[in-house]
Amino acid sequence: MDKSTITPVRFAFMFLLMAILLVLNVAIAKADDKIDKALIILTSPSLQTQGMAMVLGNTMQAQGVRVDVLLCDKAGDLALSATQSPALEPKKVTPEQLLAKLMSGGASVNVCALYLPNSSQDQTALRDGVGVATPPAMAKMMVDEDTRVFSF
Repeated sequence: MDKSTITPVRFAFMFLLMAILLVLNVAIAKADDKIDKALIILTSPSLQTQGMAMVLGNTMQAQGVRVDVLLCDKAGDLALSATQSPALEPKKVTPEQLLAKLMSGGASVNVCALYLPNSSQDQTALRDGVGVATPPAMAKMMVDEDTRVFSF
């Protein structure tokens, strides 16, 4: 048999090899892509966790990422205008101040759809600019391939 002849086995092997290289190329290109949108889902009652989530959100925003925040459960209290947490070291800022900075930079902030109905508060108790999320809108954002979801 002549080595220059392409047999069905050689053809299948070459086709498989090209397909693998194509998949790897796409995967590597995707891994190098900078994210454009981030969704931070915050549920933790811990002030340090809330603060760090806001610090990271502000840092992403400073790097050009569009940030959206969803506050659920006890973290929803951050959205209340009456909430005043103690300042955290080393910058002596509160999670609420960091949240306000995110919002002033263009971040959208919403409480979970279940937050207000399961608390003693209504929408008038929320900070200016904070909305109430709808499940369809949040689900769409969560599955958007261009959005990276972070949960704290």
